[in-house]
Amino acid sequence: AVVVVDQVSKTWALRALQDGPIELFWTLQFNLTFNTGAAFSRFPGLGPYIGILAAVVAVGLLWSGRTVPTRTGAVAVGLIFGGAVGNLLDRAVRAGAGCLGGGVVDFIDVQWYPIFNVADVGVVLGALLLLFATARYGDGDPADDAEADEAAAGDGTEQSTDRLVDGP
Repeated sequence: AVVVVDQVSKTWALRALQDGPIELFWTLQFNLTFNTGAAFSRFPGLGPYIGILAAVVAVGLLWSGRTVPTRTGAVAVGLIFGGAVGNLLDRAVRAGAGCLGGGVVDFIDVQWYPIFNVADVGVVLGALLLLFATARYGDGDPADDAEADEAAAGDGTEQSTDRLVDGP
């Protein structure tokens, strides 16, 4: 879903923003730019290397994502993967210098932060969600979560010795 929304929004931006930015409200505007470097437009011209790194990350996410035991973790990995693929597609298909040398289409401009796109939002939200899932579920072993839920329910049929406290 992230890849589709990202690519559709970038296609719209390429058509609608050729004549200049569209101001929305406060400091938010749509403003078309192309990033041939890394995040925040650092290291311009290193797109092919960044593209290779993004491809490796995407393959790694696919590989590790098949064993994510929680739904929250799986959604997080999916958001990050979708964002990486969305920007990788730009590097592969946009005009640029050599293989993966195309510029990533960025167009969401708040004017006090670097210009970004839907794929970037997917990566950031996915990373935050992954941090949340890790903090909430730890290693994510579903058996541990089920046992903890049963103990917390206190149905009276089992007694957990780790919750007993000596003393008054």
